[in-house]
Amino acid sequence: MIDNNNLETYKEITMEEIKKCMEQAQTGMESVISFFDKELQKVRAGKASPQMLEGLKVEYYGNLTPIEQVANINTPDARQIVVQPWERNMLPVIEKAILVANLGFTPQNNGEFIRIIVPTMTEERRKELVKKVKQDTEQNKVSIRNIRRTANETARKLKDSGTPEDEVKKLENDIQKLTDDFIAKIDKMSEAKEKEIMTV
Repeated sequence: MIDNNNLETYKEITMEEIKKCMEQAQTGMESVISFFDKELQKVRAGKASPQMLEGLKVEYYGNLTPIEQVANINTPDARQIVVQPWERNMLPVIEKAILVANLGFTPQNNGEFIRIIVPTMTEERRKELVKKVKQDTEQNKVSIRNIRRTANETARKLKDSGTPEDEVKKLENDIQKLTDDFIAKIDKMSEAKEKEIMTV
């Protein structure tokens, strides 16, 4: 029989484990959201943005370096991106990197900076992008559900190790609510992006 002091300690440990389970689930789901957000920013919705060059690496003194670390990237208007390297000798290197990356646009090197004219998207291309966004949306929802599954497994282990059933039930409900909230966030982000893509 557990005496009162031990019972209090036991409750504290249990509450600590429940809290940890929820925190881990939330942290995991938040990182899915921020990954999804970055992915969406890379999807070109016809409007020029510096994010279109995100992830692009250029050869810089023998190292592959992110483009934003060797140049300023601006969008003077909705149709163009201007890449201004800090060192002029980087112009041809950056130009080549953009071409090799096959981003769907041609860089123009004028000896001072690189100008990229973002072409207007065709209806067909817009539909392809919407399809890609839908696929990414589903993949990220699966990631959220996988985190839910892991959290529920932790809840079951707590139950097996003697955590009261009502505590476990509450934890499972909280995990489900968290999952629903994050799935709704993903849907909202996805809808906004689809709308942005289809707006001519």
